[in-house]
Amino acid sequence: MTQLVKVARITDLDPGKGMVVVVNGTRIAVFNCDGAFYAIKGTCPHMGGELGEGLLAGEIVTCPWHGWRFNVRTGKNPESEVVGVRTYEVRVEGEDIYLCV
Repeated sequence: MTQLVKVARITDLDPGKGMVVVVNGTRIAVFNCDGAFYAIKGTCPHMGGELGEGLLAGEIVTCPWHGWRFNVRTGKNPESEVVGVRTYEVRVEGEDIYLCV
């Protein structure tokens, strides 16, 4: 069953930036791509780097530890269709950001 959880306000996340939230013990990275909000699993599958702390360029975040890259909209690595991270549905209601978990 899907649960809607408020994780932030839109003013908490500047365009082109990411943040880490913890929902039910799971680390999730939330990103603001010029007003469109996306969420993916917060840890890189390579060695556990915090994706929410990575450099965001357009829709691509680069893991700060070893440079693995992921599309924050699809969760896929742009160089390999078999590498990816889970995505989460994001809903914005008024000034609030919610995740469907």
